[in-house]
This record gives sequence, structure tokens and C-alpha cells, in this order.
Amino acid sequence: MTETREIDFTLQGRETRDGAGVRLTRIFSNRQAERMDPFLLLDFFGSDKPEEYIAGFPMHPHRGIETITYMLHGRVAHQDSLGNAGVIGPGDVQWMTAGSGIIHQEMPEQPEDSDGLMNGFQLWANLPPEHKMTDPKYRDVTADDIPVVKTEGVTAKVVAGKFADVEGPVGDVVIQPEYLDIELEKGASIDHKIPSGHTVFAYVFDGRVTFGETEKREIGSGTLVVFRDGDSVRAQSQEGGRFLLASGKPIGAPIAWAGPIVMNTKEELDLAFKEFRAGTFVKHE
Repeated sequence: MTETREIDFTLQGRETRDGAGVRLTRIFSNRQAERMDPFLLLDFFGSDKPEEYIAGFPMHPHRGIETITYMLHGRVAHQDSLGNAGVIGPGDVQWMTAGSGIIHQEMPEQPEDSDGLMNGFQLWANLPPEHKMTDPKYRDVTADDIPVVKTEGVTAKVVAGKFADVEGPVGDVVIQPEYLDIELEKGASIDHKIPSGHTVFAYVFDGRVTFGETEKREIGSGTLVVFRDGDSVRAQSQEGGRFLLASGKPIGAPIAWAGPIVMNTKEELDLAFKEFRAGTFVKHE
């Protein structure tokens, strides 16, 4: 028998600045890390004023995590210590495994014919202790590579995991993630199966969406929903809505976190910053 996940709690993001002054909304971060395991952080960046984002995120380190950047509008150029360079645009995803250490930058681009709009998401996922020092790697996924599933009143973009038996292009990730962009037309609904025991959240970023079965709650744009355990998520919308739906297998390990580096102990964290200062941070070039 299917057990629908009801809402556990909701969160509103807070406005902040990061990088070289990029204005963004931090939806969750270290205060919720234990409850959100294996996820660490979710940011929404959205502005049509270039001065609020154009300075970007100059060269900075990461270790012990994966970062997932999903662009809705605009373009971001990236470059790293492995020699990778490229640009992600509307609908593209960059799934980066920092592993043992990478130094990179993410710099917004503003073509002359642009309307100035730049928005998207960045999600951080933790790595288990035995994978913290794995080799860094990138998965650059273009919008054309992301399957789009259309059913009655539902459009789902499948980045990772599966929706209606259609699998996304990102696999072989240790936390067994699901990452979906789901749009519901007026009156449409879904009942989507997700493994019991996995952490599941939804972030509504357009319109209004009702979640749950016996404890239905309508959620407006700009709200994060975290679900209790179960094996399916039920969502419907009376006026239309769009949301991210993500899930992953919890790791259950201690977290030692400072800035862009997440390890399991203070000693590991201190060593990472010591190596960064000494110029020995990057293990694979």
C-alpha cells in the first residue's frame, strides 16, 4: 500500500549576498543540514539587474561535496583547476563533484542582446566519508540532454532519477538523487513514487501547489517544503504552479563545515584550509 508523504515543515529563504556580492536567496543551509541530509544548501539567484550578480563567484575552493547548478535564465561561464572551461545557459545543468578538492569560478555573462534576467538554483549535496576524497569531476548536461515528460497537464524535466519511467542523464551518484523540475497546469496533479527513507523536499518557485493527501496544504511561490517519510509525493494545483522536487539517500555522518568545504571532523577541515593556504589543496590536475 502506498503511503503519501505529508508535509513535515516549511521554510522561507532569506536574502543574502555571496561570492563577490551576488544577491541571492538562501533557502536552507547549515542550520538545517542534519534534517536535510544528504543535502546541505539550496540557493536561488534571480535578478534582472546585472549589478546584483555580474561580479559572480571568482576562484574559490570546494572539497567534500557536490554542487548542482541549474540555470533557468541567463548564462554562467565556469573555469577550474582541472583545466575545464565552458558556459551553461537556460535549462542547462552543471553537476560538479568536488571530491578531494577543486578550485573554480562561476562568472555570469551578459550578452548585448540579453534582457538582463539571470536566475537559477544551486544545490549542495554531501559526500559520504569514504567518498570525500574521490577524484573531482564534472557532468555538464545541456537542456537538450534533459528528458521532458509530458502527461495530462504535467511537464517534468528529469535531471536525475526517474519520472514516469523516464530516467534523467545524471546517474552513478552515491546519494541516489532525484532532481526534477515539475510544472502543473490548472487542475493538474501528480502522485510520484520516491523510496521510503530518502530525504525529500520541494521548492515552489511559481504559482501555488498543494501537497499531501490527508493533511493537504497549499504552498505559494518562494516556499520550501520538507516531507515526512512515506513512499510517494502527491501534488496538485488549482491555478498552476512550478516546483523543484529533489530527494536523496541520507548519509548519517558527522558534518564539519566552514564556507565552501564540508568534511566529517574539525581536523579534516583544518587540514583542508591549511593545504589551501599552502598551495597543496588540489590533488588532481
